[in-house]
Amino acid sequence: MDRKKHKANFVHIGGIIDDVLITFRRESDFELMRVWQIWDGIVGDVIAQNAKPAAFKGRVLLVHVSSSTWVHQLQFLKQDMIFKLNNALGKAMIEDLKFKIGPIGNE
Repeated sequence: MDRKKHKANFVHIGGIIDDVLITFRRESDFELMRVWQIWDGIVGDVIAQNAKPAAFKGRVLLVHVSSSTWVHQLQFLKQDMIFKLNNALGKAMIEDLKFKIGPIGNE
């Protein structure tokens, strides 16, 4: 019986981690994390199959791509992609995209 009362005091780890991150991270970092959620819808299916967001360094988004051909092609689309991503985020949070051959998760 005493064990049930003690169990009621447990808190899900996700809630604790969110609270800790909020105290140590800037609000804009959480907004930038939305990029992973909106990426496929913003860039379209063909690009999403060949390019995925990998990391941020300040306001620069590193994007892993499947080949050097895609690095070259996406250079032409970069400004439009930045515009669409910032528009979806609701403010100008991404200043540049850097493309690099790397794992894209669907290999």
